[in-house]
Amino acid sequence: QVQLVESGGGLVQAGGSLRLSCAASGRIFSSYAMGWFRQAPGKEREFVSAISRTGGRTYYDDSVKGRFTISRDNAKNTVYLQMNSLKPEDTAVYYCAADAVGSLRHREMEYDYWGQGTQVTVSS
Repeated sequence: QVQLVESGGGLVQAGGSLRLSCAASGRIFSSYAMGWFRQAPGKEREFVSAISRTGGRTYYDDSVKGRFTISRDNAKNTVYLQMNSLKPEDTAVYYCAADAVGSLRHREMEYDYWGQGTQVTVSS
């Protein structure tokens, strides 16, 4: 079992930055690939980014490529999402998730554990 708790969300103006954190507890954090997803009002949850167990490989949706950076610190059991050049369309609840298979996957159903989410609101 893995427990995930996101933090760092908030209200920011377009063009601004936020850094989300996801703290994990429970089983060995470094044995999981980690992902970030988001869900905007009235829309389905969508993939944002993923990172491999060691952090050596990353994967981004085209909508955030070049603006968002995923990273992890296995010593701190934490994964991060640095979000720069934020746009109003980035407004959503952001979720982190853990994938026991350890691959860079982008489908919700492939992730085993989820956090409760943190709200990000970008004003125009």
